[in-house]
This record gives sequence, structure tokens and C-alpha cells, in this order.
Amino acid sequence: MASILVICTGNVCRSPLAEGFLRSALELRFGDAAPGVASAGTTGWEGSGAMAESVAAARELDVDISSHHARLLLREHVAGADLVIGMAREHVDAVRRALPDAAEKTFTLKELVRLLEALPPAPTGTGPETLTARVAEAASLRRSGFKGNPQDDDVVDPLGMALESYRAIAWELREYGDRLVDALFGARAGAGSVREDAS
Repeated sequence: MASILVICTGNVCRSPLAEGFLRSALELRFGDAAPGVASAGTTGWEGSGAMAESVAAARELDVDISSHHARLLLREHVAGADLVIGMAREHVDAVRRALPDAAEKTFTLKELVRLLEALPPAPTGTGPETLTARVAEAASLRRSGFKGNPQDDDVVDPLGMALESYRAIAWELREYGDRLVDALFGARAGAGSVREDAS
């Protein structure tokens, strides 16, 4: 089972992008020791490839998601993950309704980044084995009532939109993916919080 599970609706637009960018950032950090990343959809288009626009937008940012195959979210996917990330609040709510025990490890991407960035930073060089502990810290902060400066926690669904919209979502997901990895495991030595070319 993957350590990190990313979910959206059809598993053909947002979650393949987020999965690809997260995997890339984690492999850059940890190589073969990187936590596994997978994705699924609450109404997954079983077996479908990622939308051509998602594939193109990812490729422009040097990530290949052309071999992606959509799958329907199953209970065992959630149960086997250390962290579940929804692209929108509706996905988080769906997981919590189906598996209340998973609520503590389930967040929207933007919510999780906001919570983790409000915590004391993980030391540079922190390893992947600290994933569950950092997720628990974020959940504890959320239980305390911390809101930070919440804006819209949803990542917009680009299905049916032009390629330019997919590009904007891809940039957003890559930025948040990089921020998430830094917030979970500490900033990389000699690097900023996001990739240098993300500005």
C-alpha cells in the first residue's frame, strides 16, 4: 500500500497531477527510500488514462503521468495509507463518512500544508520514517481549533476547461506538493521552500 494516498473525483485530472508531483518531490529528496504515493477517485473512471491536458501540463513541468490508470477509491486504499489527501473538501468528507477512523489522517492538500507550516519546522535532513508523526502533529493542531488563515481549501476541478486551466492547476499542485514535502520533512539543505523555477 502507498504511504500517501491522493484522492479526487474521477482520478483523471487533479489527483494524477498531485500524485506525480508529490512522487517527483519525494524521490528527489529520498531516492529509492521515498514514501509511496498513489491516487484514486471517489467515482473513479476505472482504467481510464489521465486527461490529455493533465498529461501535457505535467510534461511541461518535467513529470510524466502518461501511464496513469484511474481507479475507484476502496476502503483498503484508505486503511493502508499513512496520509490521505483530498483535492477538495468533498473528498475529505467522503472518506470521513465511509471510514471515520481515518479522519485523523485525512486532509485537503491546502489545509495540511497550512497546518504543518504553522508547526515548528522539521529539522533539515528529517527522514521519511517521521511521516506518521508529522501527520499526527497536524491532526492535533487541527483538533485544537487552529484555523490559520484559511482561504478556499479546494483545488479547482479543471475537467472540461482549456489547457491553460490545467496548466494553472499543475503549477498550483506542484507548488503545494513541494511545500508539503518541506513541511513534512524539513527544507532541503541549500534550497528554498519551493523549486527555484516555481516563481
